[in-house]
Amino acid sequence: QVQLVESGGGLVQPGGSLRLSCSTSRRILSFNRMNWFRQVPGNERELVAGISASGYTKYEPPVKGRAAITRDTDENVLYLAINNVMTEDTAIYYCNALWEDVDYWGQGTQVTVSS
Repeated sequence: QVQLVESGGGLVQPGGSLRLSCSTSRRILSFNRMNWFRQVPGNERELVAGISASGYTKYEPPVKGRAAITRDTDENVLYLAINNVMTEDTAIYYCNALWEDVDYWGQGTQVTVSS
């Protein structure tokens, strides 16, 4: 069984920065891939960024150049940092992990960008 717990959400001013964390119950390198998704009520959940077991990273256009997905392999924590946040970054952010062909999700953490 896999458990993912996100933290770090909250209120951020436009132009500021945010850093989200996702703690995992398994060795982070045991996952084929880990991702950050986000969802605005009424919209579909969308991919934000991902990292493979080998460390290859990919970013979706809305955050490319502003985001960094990283991981701490000793503490088994996945991070997402976004700089120069905009109101469009307001969403519930979810941690996702693929392990043995099964997708696992965290409960989500709310990020609100507002002045």
